[in-house]
Amino acid sequence: MTRSHHYEVTVSWTGETRSYRSYERAHEVTADGKTPIAGSSDPAFRGDPARWNPEELLVASLSQCHMLWFLHLCATDGVVVTGYTDNPAGTMVESADGGGQFSEVVLRPRVELADPDQADLLPGIHERAHTLCYIARSVNFPVRHEQV
Repeated sequence: MTRSHHYEVTVSWTGETRSYRSYERAHEVTADGKTPIAGSSDPAFRGDPARWNPEELLVASLSQCHMLWFLHLCATDGVVVTGYTDNPAGTMVESADGGGQFSEVVLRPRVELADPDQADLLPGIHERAHTLCYIARSVNFPVRHEQV
């Protein structure tokens, strides 16, 4: 059985685009019943460093998806996780035409276990989580993970 899921958000911006240097990059990402996300462009592109940019959100999405699959698999495999922290990093390369793309994202999960003797199971669970992650399966660049 194939199931389909549909996601809707609203991205809102107001201002005037009279010149590249002058228009405001601040915007909001909203969805029904959720806290708005204050967005902007990367500071390298005249954005507000206090707001989330799309590149950071992409890296965060990959990390979240991996973590949620990893926790799911641990729960079904009887591996009790008591803590999980990731410090992912993504690399985006600009092209001569002003565009660009990500060349990779590296996830660096740090996992705490109730039973440290189960640590040898983690690489396999991370690999399974990676192959199941919806977001990682949807991007056209490598997503690696380095267990910390």
